[in-house]
Amino acid sequence: MKIATWNVNSLRARADRVEAFLQRSDVDVLALQETKCKDDNFPWDLFENSGYEVAHYGLNQWNGVAIASRVGLHDVERTFPGQPTFGKGDKEPEQEARAIGATCGGVRVWSLYVPNGRSLGDPHMPYKIEWLDVLRAQATGWLQADPEAQVALVGDWNIAPRDEDVWDIEMFLREGYTHVSEPERQAFRAFEEAGYSDVVRPLHPGPGVYTYWDYTQLRFPKKEGMRIDFVLASPALAGRVTGAQIDREERKGKGASDHAPVIVELD
Repeated sequence: MKIATWNVNSLRARADRVEAFLQRSDVDVLALQETKCKDDNFPWDLFENSGYEVAHYGLNQWNGVAIASRVGLHDVERTFPGQPTFGKGDKEPEQEARAIGATCGGVRVWSLYVPNGRSLGDPHMPYKIEWLDVLRAQATGWLQADPEAQVALVGDWNIAPRDEDVWDIEMFLREGYTHVSEPERQAFRAFEEAGYSDVVRPLHPGPGVYTYWDYTQLRFPKKEGMRIDFVLASPALAGRVTGAQIDREERKGKGASDHAPVIVELD
C-alpha cells in the first residue's frame, strides 16, 4: 500500500500533472493540500476516471484539502474536532479548509495544511500554534483510546523542525523568518512526544533533502529548499513502513507546484 501527500498549489492549474502522477506513481491514497477550489468546481472526474474515490473540503479560492483513495474512503471528517477558526482585526473568525480525514484501507489518513505564520509578529502565528496544539491534543487522544490505531498525519506542516531542513539556517534566524522559530518547532516536537514519528527522514536523511522550493530567485536549481512536508505515523503504522520517496521530478518542468510529493510504502 502506498500513501502520498502533495501540496499541489492549485489543483485545477495542475490537473494534468496530478492525473499523470497517479498513473506513474501507482499510489493507493493521495492526500492533497492547497487545492484552491470549492467543492462545486473541484475536478471530481479526474480522480473517478482514474479509479479513485475522493473527498474534498474547500470553501473558497484559498486553502482546500482532499483525499483520493482506491482502497476505500470511509468516515470522512471535514475539520478535526475543535479546529480553531481565524479572524483578523474586526473580522468575524471563520473556519478554514485545512484538514480532512478519512479511513482508507484501514488507515486513518488526515490531509493537513497547517497555517503559515507569515511573520513572527503576525496574528497568523498564534493561530498557527493554537491550531497545532488542538490537533496534537486530538491526535494524542486517538492513541490513548487505541494504542494500535493506524493513523497518518500527512501534509504541508509549514515547519522546518531541524536546522538542516532549510538551506541556510543562519539567514533564517538572522532575518527572523517563520518555520524555524522555537514555538513552531516545539509544536511539531509535541506530536513526536505523543508517539507519532516522521517515517521518511530515517530513509532520506538530510541535510539537503527538501520537499519545497520557492518559485523566486531560482531556488530549485540552486538547491535552496526546505523540508516542510511530512508523514507522521502512529506507532502501529510506523512499524509497517518499508520505503519512502520524495518525488523531486514533480518539482521540475513547466507548471510544477513548488512542493514535491512525499510517498510512503507500507507492507
